[in-house]
Amino acid sequence: MTTRLSRATGANMTTTALLLTVLLALWGRASPANPTIPPHDQAARVARFVANQCDWASVATISSREPVKGQPFSNTFSVSDGPVGGGSGVPYLYLTRMEISVQDLQVNPQASLSMSLAQTDFCKQRGYDPQSPLCAHVIFSGCVVEVNGTEAEVAKKSLFGRHPEMMDWPADHDWFFAKMNITQLSLIVLCLSKPRQDGL
Repeated sequence: MTTRLSRATGANMTTTALLLTVLLALWGRASPANPTIPPHDQAARVARFVANQCDWASVATISSREPVKGQPFSNTFSVSDGPVGGGSGVPYLYLTRMEISVQDLQVNPQASLSMSLAQTDFCKQRGYDPQSPLCAHVIFSGCVVEVNGTEAEVAKKSLFGRHPEMMDWPADHDWFFAKMNITQLSLIVLCLSKPRQDGL
């Protein structure tokens, strides 16, 4: 009886161990820590992948303030297109009109928004230099526009899900939700020797 029980227990433990190994392997493939970048010749998919993996972006506006009026002015903003692995491809922002770059956007809404996988562990784990085309980066060009209604709710869920601290930011700062209305993208990825230009 004891021998049978021991054999049965051993068999169950072996089965459990095998099942756990398979589940861990599957989890590793799908885990945000082990993302799989789309093929480099699928520009739109790669751009969406980069946008989804990054939590922040460099936003360049045309300065409306002296002494740099008329010059490019780059600033850092938290962004989100939704949960990791399930993004919409639309970079949303949470902005206040008190912010100097937002004041630039009120004069001229045109901007560029840059994101790179160097911001994540993707390139570090593979030993890619941030400037290397192996470390995919994308520059979106277009206009930053305020969103309202249903889309504002989508933006709120996307941003607060990735940046929960935002919920506690001062309520009297005139916050609003916005998005990058993309008209052009420049994609630098893998072995491409020139930026990929795609109108959206």
